Amino acid sequence: MNPKLNESEKEKTKKVLVTDHISEEGIKKLREFAEVDIELELSKEELVKHIVDYDALVVRSGTKVTKEIIEAGSKDKGKGEGKLKVIGRAGVGVDNIDVETATEKGIMVVNAPAANTISAAEHTIAMLLGLSRKIPAANMSLKSGVWERKKHMGVEVNGKILGIIGLGRVGSEVVKKAKGLGMRVVAYDPFISQDRAGELGITLSGFKEVLSLADFISLHTPLTKETHHMVGAKEFELMKDGVRVINCARGGLIDERALKDAIKSGKVAGAALDVFEEEPPSSGERELLELEEVVVTPHLGASTEEAQKAAAIIIAEEVINALMNKSVRNAINMIYVEEELMGAIKPYLVLADKLGRLSAQLIPKSSRTEQFEVSYEGEIGAGGVGAGTGIAGNTGLITVAMLKSFLSWFIDGVNYVNAETIAKKFGIKVTESKTETIENFSSLVSITTTTQSEKKRTVAGTLFGKDDLRIVRLDGFRVDASPSGYMLLCSFSDKPGVIGPVCTILGDRGINIAGMQVGREKAGGEAVMVLNVDSSVGEDTMEEIKKVENILDVKLVRL
Repeated sequence: MNPKLNESEKEKTKKVLVTDHISEEGIKKLREFAEVDIELELSKEELVKHIVDYDALVVRSGTKVTKEIIEAGSKDKGKGEGKLKVIGRAGVGVDNIDVETATEKGIMVVNAPAANTISAAEHTIAMLLGLSRKIPAANMSLKSGVWERKKHMGVEVNGKILGIIGLGRVGSEVVKKAKGLGMRVVAYDPFISQDRAGELGITLSGFKEVLSLADFISLHTPLTKETHHMVGAKEFELMKDGVRVINCARGGLIDERALKDAIKSGKVAGAALDVFEEEPPSSGERELLELEEVVVTPHLGASTEEAQKAAAIIIAEEVINALMNKSVRNAINMIYVEEELMGAIKPYLVLADKLGRLSAQLIPKSSRTEQFEVSYEGEIGAGGVGAGTGIAGNTGLITVAMLKSFLSWFIDGVNYVNAETIAKKFGIKVTESKTETIENFSSLVSITTTTQSEKKRTVAGTLFGKDDLRIVRLDGFRVDASPSGYMLLCSFSDKPGVIGPVCTILGDRGINIAGMQVGREKAGGEAVMVLNVDSSVGEDTMEEIKKVENILDVKLVRL
């Protein structure tokens, strides 16, 4: 489930802007679905001007998709919400895209992480071998007419320790290839389990331990605020004398000035770099590039015919899926659910929408919501439905659906992409809990909201079969109401002479009652009446109902 496209948008031909070179196979696939414009080497100002006309933007690493560009795409020429729904990166890294701003604006960011795995891993191994055997320097020397065998003495990689920083797709593939060369591998990745390390046949260690143990160190992490210059002067001091460093991941992971100093001091025997903090490298980096111990290539890790074709096709498919409101496997800023599970989850998404809307309308707009607690009980919480369909392990999308529906009652522009970000922005703490224990229902989904000015309010619903949605709890009251159309919620003291007068008032106003449910905790205490009505109820009618003896409160909700 992706951000919804309204009916008028569906009728229009989608427009896609491609601003970096991608394989023709991807362009052809995009053109089967949309109108595609290819505009290479646009300036930032030009892209800001043009992006407002497009539903999707496709880039590689060349285009920097900044906050200004995204904000321009999210505005319809100053008239409101813009057309831009998805930004596609034909490759892995998205550090050239302001994902945070895109998420805030409800714009999906997708990439093609698996497309260049083999190419990037092979390039890493090629750089490692080229570095260990001094192949580039020997090549240049011999071509210049000099025969220098002794000067270009290399080292074997067999039996050496390779330190891998990051065990994602590429890092794991490098492990396999390095083990094939007879290397021993130690790795650092805080997100990888010991079981996964065992499958790869490697040892997991701390970051500093890997640096101190390795003969070769290869980086395979994304570039973030946390990983920027993760290898600097202090880290080089921890390494073995004569260590060799390879970076085919992201420029900026290594402090290039510190690397230059470490090579000049003899601490680092050599480095192989495919990526740089500034690309192309600035004149200030020439000293590092000109060192004989440094092997460099111009960001070629994914530059194979196979990788480029795969990346283009994958990103074209993902962009099309996003614009068609289908599941998107490689969304950076949205939960993905396997297509085969969506059939089982969709009825719960409909229920989630109803519960979110109902919960929002129970809260005065002047009250600030502080907590939004979602609970899954019974089969949907664990086992049962979850074991058979996978729902129990994929409730995250249902939670987002409830949050989206809830927030949409108060503010515009909320969708599946930005619902969690908007909640965080407004200081709403969102929690999710699950339990197998439940009575009376096979599965139960509930929302409990807490505001500054009111007590906690709880609504809960369930499914009977696939399509029969029911609201079964309102705060502490057991009800059985259909969440559709207009619903009049009346809380009252459980005494005779309340239900009849309320129904009479509605009848006198020509308002037909489609269904009625009454719930109470105990006889004579507080009770709630839920009336499904066929039309809206005016303020004058609401005020008359409030005057009925023993009525405590009346709310009209629209579902």
